[in-house]
Amino acid sequence: MGSTEKQAIAWTIAGADSGGGAGVQADLLTFHDFSVHGCSVITALTAQNSSAIEHIAVTGTDSLLAQIHALDTDLGASAIKLGMLASQRTVEAIIPYLKAYSGFVVCDPVMQSSSGTRLQDPAGVQLFKQLLPHVDLLTPNIPEAEALTGSKITSTDDVVAAAARLLSLGVTSVLVTGGHFPVIQGQRLDYWTDGSRAYWLAAEAIDSVHSHGSGCTLSAAITAAIAAGYELLDALVLAKAYTTAGIRHARPLGCGPGPVAHRGWPDQLEDFPVLSTSLPVPINFADCAGPLGVYPVVDSCQWLEKLLPLGVKTIQLRIKDKADAFVRQQIQQSVLLARKYGARLFINDYWSLAIEYGAYGVHLGQEDLDSADLQAISEAGLRLGVSTHSYYEIARAHAIGPSYIAIGPIYPTTTKVMKFSERGLDRLQQWVDLLGASYTLTAIGGISLQRVPAVLSTGVGSCAMVTAITEAQDVDQVTRELLILHQ
Repeated sequence: MGSTEKQAIAWTIAGADSGGGAGVQADLLTFHDFSVHGCSVITALTAQNSSAIEHIAVTGTDSLLAQIHALDTDLGASAIKLGMLASQRTVEAIIPYLKAYSGFVVCDPVMQSSSGTRLQDPAGVQLFKQLLPHVDLLTPNIPEAEALTGSKITSTDDVVAAAARLLSLGVTSVLVTGGHFPVIQGQRLDYWTDGSRAYWLAAEAIDSVHSHGSGCTLSAAITAAIAAGYELLDALVLAKAYTTAGIRHARPLGCGPGPVAHRGWPDQLEDFPVLSTSLPVPINFADCAGPLGVYPVVDSCQWLEKLLPLGVKTIQLRIKDKADAFVRQQIQQSVLLARKYGARLFINDYWSLAIEYGAYGVHLGQEDLDSADLQAISEAGLRLGVSTHSYYEIARAHAIGPSYIAIGPIYPTTTKVMKFSERGLDRLQQWVDLLGASYTLTAIGGISLQRVPAVLSTGVGSCAMVTAITEAQDVDQVTRELLILHQ
């Protein structure tokens, strides 16, 4: 971080855990792992260890407001996490501040400790609901969702219904966490919705009692990621991975359950969730039998006639805004050409025609994943490539298990309007390290001939290129140079 670059700041408004496993202590450890400076407003001092909470001393209103004022006048937060609020006075005291606060608010509605101590009485629960219109994300577990909605949750349909009821109380979005829900197909499921979008996040169910502070850690990780500039869906994925890793590596410290481990930025694919609009169903796609290498993306079969004789072995036909008859004719001819030269031809978007004419594979953007018949593509034996631009999109792709994952845009691109800024080589390296052992990868976006060596130095194995080839003054020469660089 440069000397003039300001570090992101996040607050935790929560109780202090003298045992160090939950509350403010867990939150600050989490913030640190996300390179976010953490500030704290202590709502209560707890005397607790790994087995029980023995005493709670609620912070007086004057002291609470003084902490908020001291931070607000000097260390304003990009995001705030609300944890244990402990008393009705505490809730009443912070509502006016939240009404005026313009940043992102995550609320972990702590109503009972993992050791069983109840932290909010029924009257407090009713007052707590007055907070919800000032909360951007609520992260209840199953018992907390039941307490707030007054409904029993015993099925996935109940989870969906409870989330809808919580939205009706005024909160902007809800993540119902699944730590208290039965394991489904070896996975723990969380459910997020903002009323217009909804996703299930599924991660490996780790058989461990050592999960003290997992709810605090999850909500703190979301808060930290938001403060660091990530979009909410990316923050959910990162936080789920971070918490899963923390549970996987947790160990007992005392006589009771051990705390979630805090191990730095999540970087192991086994900890990352899969994300889907419905309950995840495994789909199997064949692999690509090796790196993709030079990967031209072209808009006509004439380009295949030009490039395949030069030795290109992977190519994508991407046709936009053309008549159906023209598209059909181009795909049919391109499939025949690819077979002649033993090349891997991926058809962009037109998956049904790719199946009909027996293309090698299909490439889909994120917007097409919900409308394409992925099972039909798999059953036809076609490979599948998926575009990704963010952690959320990586989690969506990971849910499908495609034949390859495309990462980009690495550099600014002029071929189409992108809602994502350039990812850069550092982010590419991060994702290659995360995904490279499990997936065939290609990098795309603004990659010129001169940039190829730096891109390939990350280990990505392939550069997907458009204008660097199609607008080259000497297409044959550029293509040959690219083939040499990819050897």
